[in-house]
Amino acid sequence: MLTRIGIFTLWLMHFLPFSVLVWIGNGLGVLFYKLARERRNVGRINLGLCFPEMSETQREHLLRENFKMFARGFIERTILFWSRKERICSLIQIEGIEHFNAIKGKASILLTPHFVGMDVAGSWISQQVDAISVYSTQKNAYLSNLLYVKRIRFGHQRIFSRQQGLRPIVKALNEGKPFFYLPDQDQSVKDGAFIPFFGVPAATITALPRLASMTKAVVVPCVTRLLPGSGGYVITFYPAWENYPTGDAIADTRLMNEFIEQRALEIPEQYFWLHKRFKTRPLGEKEFY
Repeated sequence: MLTRIGIFTLWLMHFLPFSVLVWIGNGLGVLFYKLARERRNVGRINLGLCFPEMSETQREHLLRENFKMFARGFIERTILFWSRKERICSLIQIEGIEHFNAIKGKASILLTPHFVGMDVAGSWISQQVDAISVYSTQKNAYLSNLLYVKRIRFGHQRIFSRQQGLRPIVKALNEGKPFFYLPDQDQSVKDGAFIPFFGVPAATITALPRLASMTKAVVVPCVTRLLPGSGGYVITFYPAWENYPTGDAIADTRLMNEFIEQRALEIPEQYFWLHKRFKTRPLGEKEFY
């Protein structure tokens, strides 16, 4: 019942002006920073590992801004979930559209790191082409179904659960569907390896070069940034990676992490620092969290 009440409240919010949603998001971010002790500690640890050259005061300021951006991303999903496509698109600017247009109808992987605006890109892309993506089932069945339905609300999107593995993704890629791929979270090293991320060994899935090799898909990175105030969003498509993959899965995955590092340096307040990115540790190494 509480979940349904919460969803109803969020649905009501989507009628509000965008500037008001931004204000609410920033306010909730301040509140979450004060109340979410565990996530606050996770963020502090991550920022300490990745930005040791910063002072503690600088890292704490960055963490506060990160909470605001995270909350904004959460609240502004109300627009993505329930607003008309015209309203959504009116808030979005596109950079590098030629890189996106070049892959239409071709096997392609849209490399989308975990920045707070990633769902904005997912919504815009789904209004342009029929794509594929992966989802994680939620413990709450009602919430899980809602998220599923809202991710396929435009066009004929195909999303697969992580439990289905790579086979359906490979099949869809071979049919010329773009794959909206978010690879940069700790999912153990069962299907990956420890690859440096800001100099710290991080459990990283090595599926990107494997998928690109199996399907001859091109890799086009895609990053969304939230603009200050009521400025909306900018989705940037980057040029397709040349001579990728090289055949060295570790080196190819390292290239992916380096790209994400570079983007995180550009908009550090918008990366998912509240995720336990370094939870899995090499054998014998002390845990961080």
